[in-house]
Amino acid sequence: MDVLNVEYMLGLVPVLLRYLPLTLQLAGIGMVFALVLACLFAVVRVLRIPVLNQLTIVFISFFRGTPLLVQLFLFYYGLPQLFSALTVIDGITATIMGLTMHFAAYMAESIRAAIVGVDRSQTEAALSIGMTNGQLMRRIVLPQATRVALPTLMNYFIDMIKATSLAFTLGVTELMGATQKEAAGSFLYFEAFIVAAIMYWIVVEILSKLQHYLEARLNRAYNR
Repeated sequence: MDVLNVEYMLGLVPVLLRYLPLTLQLAGIGMVFALVLACLFAVVRVLRIPVLNQLTIVFISFFRGTPLLVQLFLFYYGLPQLFSALTVIDGITATIMGLTMHFAAYMAESIRAAIVGVDRSQTEAALSIGMTNGQLMRRIVLPQATRVALPTLMNYFIDMIKATSLAFTLGVTELMGATQKEAAGSFLYFEAFIVAAIMYWIVVEILSKLQHYLEARLNRAYNR
């Protein structure tokens, strides 16, 4: 059994670190867009807005029911085939679109459940003093739903960071793509992927610590 090439692994760390910002950027931008879409979808589902509610149900069903890799290929290869104007879509844009749509479908259901979980008496009291549905959502429901949904949303963000590893299939040289190239050049696949795995692990652990901190902060008022 060959011994691991530790020297190669240590030398690979600074090389792969150069691509970590792109990985975090893909996940960060995707998370922002996904969160906005998810909130809109959740509100539509809760209020049961005609037509929009049915379209949202179909959207959520499709993006929850198909693999993320297939969705990435649809955005990168499929859309330019249907619409010539979209041939400008590159791998990074397609990855962000895929992450946004895929995780928005999952997050919408989590946010909807958190909204529905807010005490009905509070919504009735807000409506009784003349609040509109928009004011009710913005001032009463969403702030409380955020506390309930935060752990799940943070878990989705962590999953999104790991899902960026699929971007290399679209030619994007992020952390996973860089690891694949380095491994192919050195033939030290095990060492290269171990280094990448540890880097993903460290990022996830940092985010997990941040999640626990935010949960404690949000729950502090309820623990008195």
